[in-house]
Amino acid sequence: MSAEEILDVSRAAVETELARGLEEALREVPVGLKEAMRYAVLPGGKRLRPAVVLAVARAVSGKPPAPAALRFAAAVELVHCYSLIHDDLPAMDDDDLRRGRPTVHRAFGEAAAILAGDALLTEAFAWTAAIPEIGAALTVELAQAAGAAGMVGGQALDVATTGNRAPAMEMVTRIHEGKTGALFAAAAAGGARCGDGSAEWVERMRRYGLALGMAFQASDDLLDITGNPALRGKRVGRDAERQKPTLVAAVGLPKARARAEELSRAASEWVAGLPGRAPLIELALYAAGRSR
Repeated sequence: MSAEEILDVSRAAVETELARGLEEALREVPVGLKEAMRYAVLPGGKRLRPAVVLAVARAVSGKPPAPAALRFAAAVELVHCYSLIHDDLPAMDDDDLRRGRPTVHRAFGEAAAILAGDALLTEAFAWTAAIPEIGAALTVELAQAAGAAGMVGGQALDVATTGNRAPAMEMVTRIHEGKTGALFAAAAAGGARCGDGSAEWVERMRRYGLALGMAFQASDDLLDITGNPALRGKRVGRDAERQKPTLVAAVGLPKARARAEELSRAASEWVAGLPGRAPLIELALYAAGRSR
């Protein structure tokens, strides 16, 4: 299957799991908060991170993903959606559009957006902790990726470096590893755990996910310059306008494009020897070469 077909299949399963899980979780939640949380999650975008979870679980186990993998995939997407809400806030990236719609703080107000993000992040850990047998390991995996040494730390560096017209490549790499690569790494490592993978394969999948995530972020930096706003569902040119520490700002367009391809190849190398690796390679190629 092509990457788009892989995403279509996994998206359908993940959307169903997210809708079911949120219906259960939000029964006693105040209406305004409930609406903001659902708005942020449903309907969603590419759902690439949960697709990585499910593809890795299938590749490692050689069987269709178990219910644990689907639940973990949905939890990963909750963390991603929380991060988008907070990244779009005026104090962060100050964006008005996300997935072709007003951002959560534009639709519901800043206070509701902050609270919705907080609630989604916390709910994600409740979902992973309840997974039988491997719930504790999956929760630690996700928490480490989301926390100060991962996404939050990467975003902190991003904010601190904004305004630098010529960011160092080393700094951009650290930012990409944290704000984007860490969650992809957790998605892949968690998928390997859900597929009963050995410790070696869990670690190899973590490296695969990190490289894929960094390829994805590299292509995101490129698309902010070359992308079509109608396809992306948000404005382009914002990174340059706000002098964000992007790969393009550090090395220019041609080298940034080459770096995205290099990272995609690196991801594919980590799955060498895995019989079910073809979908993982397709996703790595997609991450680097996508158009939206």
